[in-house]
Amino acid sequence: MPTSRGKVKSRKELVALLNKLRSQSATIVLTNGCFDLLHPGHVRYLQKARTEGDLLVVALNSDTSVRKIKGEGRPIFPQSDRCEVIGALACVDYVTTFDEETPQTIIEELGPNILVKGGGWAKDQIVGRDFVKNSGGKVVSIDFEKGFSTSDIIERIRGFCRNTSR
Repeated sequence: MPTSRGKVKSRKELVALLNKLRSQSATIVLTNGCFDLLHPGHVRYLQKARTEGDLLVVALNSDTSVRKIKGEGRPIFPQSDRCEVIGALACVDYVTTFDEETPQTIIEELGPNILVKGGGWAKDQIVGRDFVKNSGGKVVSIDFEKGFSTSDIIERIRGFCRNTSR
């Protein structure tokens, strides 16, 4: 099994690797996200996503992309650290990053058989859905774990810090 650093691939490397694996009939599952503060909800989600196929690829929003989506002050951890942590999970086979606000381009480049997204998204709003379905693949929605939200966790920490600094 590759180390977490061995799992982190450039887009170009990953495209070539996935093409090879696809030719060996591997079912490629792709999910994406910021994964800013890894928490049990993320781990459970990724474990469930992995059961959908032969290997799981996580396309991680780059630092630039996270700032575009979440605003200044985010991400909490830089992309190199987030890649390392996500790659350390046994259920994750490969990790790559993307700079765009949406994962549409990387989904098209990687061409997964199965696209997985968290249950907070309406199926018809999942970016890359049409591409994957038109390519003969499927889109899977996995419910979020109740009580786990990175933004909520950050706000709870900020509230705790404000309350203890008095």
